[in-house]
Amino acid sequence: MEESTADLIRAQLRRLRSAAGLNQEEFGKLVHYSASMVSAVETGTRPYDRPLLARADEVLASGGLLVSLLRIAEREGQPSWFLPWLDAERLARQLRVFQPTLIPALLQTEGYARAVIRCDDLLSDEEVERRVAARLDRQAILAQPDPPQLIAVVDEAVLHRRDERFRALMVHQVEHLIACAERPNVSIHVIPLSVGLHIGLSGPFSLARGADGGWVAIMENQLTASPTDGEADLATLSARWETVRNEALSRQQSVELLKEVVKSWP
Repeated sequence: MEESTADLIRAQLRRLRSAAGLNQEEFGKLVHYSASMVSAVETGTRPYDRPLLARADEVLASGGLLVSLLRIAEREGQPSWFLPWLDAERLARQLRVFQPTLIPALLQTEGYARAVIRCDDLLSDEEVERRVAARLDRQAILAQPDPPQLIAVVDEAVLHRRDERFRALMVHQVEHLIACAERPNVSIHVIPLSVGLHIGLSGPFSLARGADGGWVAIMENQLTASPTDGEADLATLSARWETVRNEALSRQQSVELLKEVVKSWP
């Protein structure tokens, strides 16, 4: 979601709350949030979600304004279930990403992103290009003046898609990973094929730590993804992160492996 849309939703939330004569603590009690959480949502250090906006519309008698703004954001190109994660990703101070089957979205080249998105043959050419543009837009957070720290763990199998049609594409993608790994705020770690089975093969997930120190996670599957900040879910995914990170090579060893992969292409 574009930053201006997110800021508009937060600005309207603050305006409606103030117009109702409620401070953050009073409003928080009505929507089942703490005052500190209300403050974090309004200032943009924590993401909002549809249930909060729906409760706020009801409590503040706004006529559904906040949810309507969220629908506008959805029409701009992202499904409702993904918007809270995009907000968390944009506000993150640290991102931890694990991918066992693909290059992480924040590290994909345009060509790789297009090839992956085109795998869905139900999408029109126009929709493919819109999704490619949206994916590349997300990557802007890594080049901003105060970027988040990105730690990405990928399985080595991701690097060995050797269909000749994608040779040049994959060489460019792996070279891009090497270049990204040279940035001080980006660490890329590869789980070597020699590890065999590991818990990460159960599926991809990401963790985002906001400016307030709180964490949000997302778990992906074929049809959707599930953002969560539930204590139990975060504990489980944090433990799994430690496991996959410990299975991976060091930063320098991973870069050397990436260079070997590029050289191995005939």
